Amino acid sequence: MKALVTKDIGNLGEKAAAKHLKRLGYKIVAKNRYYGKNELDLIVRDRECIAFVEVKALTFADPTEVDKHPAMKVNMEKRRRTALAARAYLGENPTRLCPRFDVVEVFLDRSTMKPFRIHHIPDAFSAKGEIR
Repeated sequence: MKALVTKDIGNLGEKAAAKHLKRLGYKIVAKNRYYGKNELDLIVRDRECIAFVEVKALTFADPTEVDKHPAMKVNMEKRRRTALAARAYLGENPTRLCPRFDVVEVFLDRSTMKPFRIHHIPDAFSAKGEIR
């Protein structure tokens, strides 16, 4: 298998996250929406909420020794940029749904590039970028 670049890993993670959220009953509203340089990985509907989902995927050589959490890569700057993109989206797509920011961690087996664990963190941070 050829070496995958970060963008490829991100794409695999986003596909796995979308599939996982659909299984949980979420409706996928949009994928990979850009507002300037700011991207919204997934936009989903969950009952009364619209969730702007940041997906973080990491590969692991040994799935039994997971010691990293992909969500830790969603730093303050990324949270700020996600909130800016969400505001732009809502400006174009007004809604009565309550907005929130979720993170989905995707753990990929480095040898197969298949997810062995997916962890959804609803309402992970605020519009100001503060971790909840």
